[in-house]
This record gives sequence, structure tokens and C-alpha cells, in this order.
Amino acid sequence: MIGLLPWVKALHIVFVSSWFAGLFYLPRIFVNLTQVPSDSHAERERLLLMARKLYRFASLLMVVAIVLGITLVALEPFVLRGQYWLHAKLLLVVVAIGYHHMCRGMLRSFEKLENRRRERWFRVFNEMAVLLFAAIVILVVVRPF
Repeated sequence: MIGLLPWVKALHIVFVSSWFAGLFYLPRIFVNLTQVPSDSHAERERLLLMARKLYRFASLLMVVAIVLGITLVALEPFVLRGQYWLHAKLLLVVVAIGYHHMCRGMLRSFEKLENRRRERWFRVFNEMAVLLFAAIVILVVVRPF
């Protein structure tokens, strides 16, 4: 019989990947919002609705991914000892959570018509999630230290 650990690991990977999919797309919606003409209220509201729904869904995915990660550590508490790759991964997870909450702040600034950032800034910001995800995957698979 297969134990619980492989199932928790598999679900953790699924939920982390799904959460990051939301983090990949949400800033792209922000790019689109910067391109909306000021007189196009319907388009702006449609994009804001998409962003709100995606943020809520990604938040749910994030919570489940974190709970599964905590469960993994609870099932194998010794894994934290001397595993510096895991410490680095956990630090990057904290950064990813911060990135997620930054997206909420940006969404609120668009809702209040207070965004002052340009399209190019959001394009660069969008790539940060990809770099975070890549670094986390490399740490988990390669375990460089």
C-alpha cells in the first residue's frame, strides 16, 4: 500500500504549480489594464473582474499549497536538518507570498484609479514570478547545497 507522503508531495506540486499559474497571469492582466483607453470603462471593468477572480482563486491555491507544504514537514520533520536547499526554498516561498500580496495591492490601485506604474514596469514584474518558480524548482530538484 502506498503511504500518505507521496500523495501529499504530488498534491503539493499540483497546488504550487497552479498557484504560480495565477501569479504568471495576474500581472499580465495589469499590463492589459495599463493599455485600456481612459474612455473604455467596459473593458476596464471586465479586466478588473478577471483580475479579482484570478486573485481570489490564486489565494485559495496558495493556502492549500502552504498547508500541504507544512504537512510534508510534519510527516518528515527531520528533513529540515542540514538541508540548506530547503531553507533557501522556504525563503523563496516567503518571497512568493510577498509577491502574491503585492499583486493584491496593485489590483487595489487599479480599482481606485490610482495606478502610476507603466506597462513596461508590469512586464518586468510579470517575469519575477517565472524567475521565482524556476529558482524554487531548481532548488528542489538539483539540491545544490
